Amino acid sequence: MSQPHSHSDSVVTAAVRSSGLSKVYGQGEASVHALADVDIAFARGAFTAIMGPSGSGKSTLMHCLAGLDNPTGGQVWLGDTEISALGDGELTRLGRVRIGFVFQSFNLLPVLDALANILLPMQLAGTKPDPGWLQPVVSRLGLADRLTHRPHELSGGQQQRVAIARALLPRPDVIFADEPTGNLDSRSGAEVLALLRSSVRETGQTVVMVTHDPIAAAYADRVVLLADGSVAGEISSPTVDDVIDALKALEPASALGTSLPAGQLVAQLPIGVR
Repeated sequence: MSQPHSHSDSVVTAAVRSSGLSKVYGQGEASVHALADVDIAFARGAFTAIMGPSGSGKSTLMHCLAGLDNPTGGQVWLGDTEISALGDGELTRLGRVRIGFVFQSFNLLPVLDALANILLPMQLAGTKPDPGWLQPVVSRLGLADRLTHRPHELSGGQQQRVAIARALLPRPDVIFADEPTGNLDSRSGAEVLALLRSSVRETGQTVVMVTHDPIAAAYADRVVLLADGSVAGEISSPTVDDVIDALKALEPASALGTSLPAGQLVAQLPIGVR
């Protein structure tokens, strides 16, 4: 069941956190308050999903936490670094090594093969990958025989695996995933979510994922719920039923983005996620 939000994650163990975070788009009567005084922390080595109705601020929150958007007010820390106080150049340099991204659209360069796409952020940062880390990442993601293929020669699921490998390679503080299964079929989506979860459990990676999908959220250790730009609650060890019930409390059932009864949604899950 959804529980009232509490700032329970210790600042010491937070991979990323915000204090009094606000974001306003526009001015005057046309202004939109996307985030309103958000205090939230994401523990290291955990998989957290951010959910909420359309327009609740979940993507804006992730973009501010990841340094992709500048907050109107408040602070954001990546570990001990206040990234909301950094200039664009400093933020870009920090982001290439300490922040990983996995997007719905994959964001691979079509002229580069899979290996070159994986290595690109570290090359831009002027750093070299650890060969002892590159090989197991590529193997774990099932890409060992696909490294010379360009994106158009890969399936959607394989392209997203390349994006995950690219995000994992620098061993970032946090991987932010924005609807990472949105362009995938259900089988490929389940594989990608399982890979993200295993990267948390096996290597201690921290993953923060924005999703509208209760099935995807059930892979996470924790779900943070947003409504009207504010934290509306959270769920620990979420099940699909928990997530659906919580979302129903935040918006009409017709807006949930799924017409399947909870029982049928659960039946679609791999056994280990039910």
